[in-house]
Amino acid sequence: MAKLSKKHKEALSKIDADKAYSLSEACELVKEISYTSFDASVDVDVRLGVDPRKADQMVRGVVTLPHGVGKDVSVLVLCTPDKEEEAKAAGADHVGLDDYIKKIEGGWTDVDVIITMPTVMAKVGKLGRILGPRGLMPNPKAGTVTMDIGNAVKEVKAGKIDFKVDKTGIIHTSIGKVSFTPEKLKDNAEELINTISKLKPSAAKGTYFKSITLSSTMSPGISIDKASLSGI
Repeated sequence: MAKLSKKHKEALSKIDADKAYSLSEACELVKEISYTSFDASVDVDVRLGVDPRKADQMVRGVVTLPHGVGKDVSVLVLCTPDKEEEAKAAGADHVGLDDYIKKIEGGWTDVDVIITMPTVMAKVGKLGRILGPRGLMPNPKAGTVTMDIGNAVKEVKAGKIDFKVDKTGIIHTSIGKVSFTPEKLKDNAEELINTISKLKPSAAKGTYFKSITLSSTMSPGISIDKASLSGI
């Protein structure tokens, strides 16, 4: 077993492992137990009572966090020449098509989000084996395959994120940074959780929200009291 550092032990001492905290308490506590030298990400893990192996129990969606994710999201737009100026004007960091497809085929994936058009998906689709495992493959359900390129770029830059339940039934995503105020973290977490609550598959039986945990990079997890959350 790996030896715990002094700072990690100190962080653990501030958490009651047998207690489920209100979201407000957790958002204050996560700032206290974060000990990285950089502005760490604050993450939410939501364990759902679904079987992701079944298509009718897959949970996937998008949400625009009120206060963004706390970083400048790098966006690549793969589009035809007539859409390039629209993409650039909206704030896209990289714009093009064939040249970027060749770069990606060569292993380049140094972006956070890729947006494209339905008319070029035949070309982009061939990149699935590279982009898929990295969570970068554009998807119509996430709003990243669209003819409204400009609006899609603006939404992503403003804090729109895509989330998807993994094979173990957990949705894991960042909702901000440790430097955020507890109020901003709470607003973002509530927006995510409320969005997930509206996506419960009709085929999923029993308890939908199994557990919700808040943590920051390298910090212990803080269990959230589901009863303190409205609308789930």
